[in-house]
Amino acid sequence: MTSARSGNKPYRATAFTVEHSGSIDFGRPVIRWRIGGLSGRWDRREVVVGTVAAVATVVVAIVALGMGDLTVSPVGVVNALLGTGDPAAELAIREWQAPRVLAALAFGAALALSGAIFQLLTRNPLGSPDIIGFGVGSYTGALVVTLLFSGGYLATAGGALAGGIGTAAVVYALAFRQGVGGFRLVICGVAISSMLAAVNYWLILRAELSEAMSAAQWGAGTLETITWQLTTPALCVIIVLVVGVAALSRRHPVFELGPEFGRTLGAQSRASQLGLPILGVALTAAATAVAGPIAFISLSAPHIARRLVGGGRTPLTVTALLGSLLLVVSDVVAARAFSPRALPVGVITVCLGGIYLCYLLYREMRQEQ
Repeated sequence: MTSARSGNKPYRATAFTVEHSGSIDFGRPVIRWRIGGLSGRWDRREVVVGTVAAVATVVVAIVALGMGDLTVSPVGVVNALLGTGDPAAELAIREWQAPRVLAALAFGAALALSGAIFQLLTRNPLGSPDIIGFGVGSYTGALVVTLLFSGGYLATAGGALAGGIGTAAVVYALAFRQGVGGFRLVICGVAISSMLAAVNYWLILRAELSEAMSAAQWGAGTLETITWQLTTPALCVIIVLVVGVAALSRRHPVFELGPEFGRTLGAQSRASQLGLPILGVALTAAATAVAGPIAFISLSAPHIARRLVGGGRTPLTVTALLGSLLLVVSDVVAARAFSPRALPVGVITVCLGGIYLCYLLYREMRQEQ
């Protein structure tokens, strides 16, 4: 949802109006608002889609909170969150289910935003961190710290960030030829990702049996072991990164017009060119350090957001909400589809994402014919 300060047309009172924009929104209906000294412009369809996604996310999150070892109805969940419910339900929800659901919401939003950033920068529908290898690189860094140096969360998070940034640097260097082409970046990323996957298998095979089993389960992407001790620092890091993304992508509708137009209109500053990729890698690393590499949220959420909102734009707010919704739904399916045995959430996202990737490839081939 883009916002801007009032320009040549002053607003005399606090108001919300709907009109058709004649600027980069190409005639799409927008909602202009002014509250005090602040004013902005929201795409009306984006507001509707974002509101529906937010409501759906809240509903699914409430259902997920009540689907632990102790089953609680949605009304009981709300009462437990308000402190007026059954003490046993309050304990189960606040201490066991809440960190897992909150992590799913935060990690889904982080992965979706990371995917939107790299699809925006590469101008390629396959340019997401899990396709071009940044997620695998973060997993490699986390494995090195965990298996070789027995590091804690902060060390593992640092290793995941270093692995992701290092992988990004290598991929960008290999893909650079008078600029970074989106297709070259994807091909180089897939090659580096395959090599790093072999390194990850080697690290797991040489580890102790208990560590190898834990690392293998974690490598599938899981929220089973999430606790408040892991969720709280990860959530703080993600909030800071999201604020940074919001600051650097204020003019991302102009940025989407391409590098030449972006530089001409002032959207592609050096800070955004350098800062956005780092923030995108950091968002992936923050989720990977806790839950392991959860695939295809980064790829699918921006695509779904663009199709729902229309206009060829990537709405970051809607993308983040859809990422949260997709991961929470996937976690509910992983926990209940094969009950009493729970699956890693990454298994579900891989299955759903693989189907969606096949659809994208089929669609691309149809357009080329």
